Amino acid sequence: MVSVASVQQLMTPAFTVDIQKVKSNARRMIERCQALGVQLRPHMKTHKTLECADIMTGGSRRCIVVSTLAEARFYADRDFDDILYAYPLPLDKVGACAELTERLEMFHVLVDSEVALAELAKRRLRDGKSWLVWLKVDCNNGRAGVRPEDPMALILAKSIAQCEGMELAGVYVHCGNSYSATGVKEIQAVAQDTTTAVLEFVEKLEKAGVSCPRYSIGSTPSCSHPIPDMGRLTELHPGNYVFYDVQQVMIGSCQMEDVAVRVLTRVIGHYPHRNQLLVDCGWTGLSLHSLGMLPTGYAVIDGHPELKLVGMTQEHGKIEPASGKLDFEKFPLGSFISLIPYHACATAAMHPVYYVHSEGRIVAEWRPTRGW
Repeated sequence: MVSVASVQQLMTPAFTVDIQKVKSNARRMIERCQALGVQLRPHMKTHKTLECADIMTGGSRRCIVVSTLAEARFYADRDFDDILYAYPLPLDKVGACAELTERLEMFHVLVDSEVALAELAKRRLRDGKSWLVWLKVDCNNGRAGVRPEDPMALILAKSIAQCEGMELAGVYVHCGNSYSATGVKEIQAVAQDTTTAVLEFVEKLEKAGVSCPRYSIGSTPSCSHPIPDMGRLTELHPGNYVFYDVQQVMIGSCQMEDVAVRVLTRVIGHYPHRNQLLVDCGWTGLSLHSLGMLPTGYAVIDGHPELKLVGMTQEHGKIEPASGKLDFEKFPLGSFISLIPYHACATAAMHPVYYVHSEGRIVAEWRPTRGW
């Protein structure tokens, strides 16, 4: 059920999704993984919707990654299974994770500390079920995880494997350092370093008598331009690729025509004395993630490379030309301006509904889950 027939009828600001681009992006990632011979475990954090999850999993409703417990519950309630909660286990959520583990065929948790492991060990599961525990490993991303060369990494892996009521389900690595790359060559260099580090760590586990059935890396840049050695892994877990964004274009993950999302906004003011337009999209409709550092400010203005989104307050955006005088007649009050977001995940998080269209015709409304 849709509330309007066309994007031109939407109240703004509005987050729009091009369904054909979403399907194309999802299909290409499925095909890349099939060519490599690895399992795709798509991450849901970018969109957090049922409909997009179905597209990314090819309708299987199996084998996904989430970053919040709210997402895990949302998908479990909609018949998804084999869900990996890929976040260093928060101790206040052990009970809720136990409920999901007991309820689903496969619900996986992730740890990178002995403290979290001890908390899991205290919580025995019903019906003889075991905790499916992944070890989070940090291969130069510098966020969560144990370093593979740190002796604690092997100690933790052994502890998981040997602890009653637990199974070492896999090793999980996010190669987020690929986001510092520029161009395919740099992306693939990060992917190679990460893949090599993971394979060497898994070999170390095997030599120590620790069986590791799954070893997965993921980031949209690395999985958009995979290297042959990634076929030696068991899984990949990218997420942003289904939407893409300006950041991914700048890194080299995709082309601008692959970006499936826009924020539609309307002109609400002319201010010739300062050579600016005012639009009805502030940071609550776009996010401040780019920090205004793009050549075009806080976003790319679709079809108008001469314009720059120079400032935002909560509900207002200021647009001016990159140079020269602004032709206000081209942008009458009430006219549309389309913003291509710097980071689709951050922008999507600002909207309670996504307006899904095919060539401008609204075909669906997707409502994401929210919270933690």
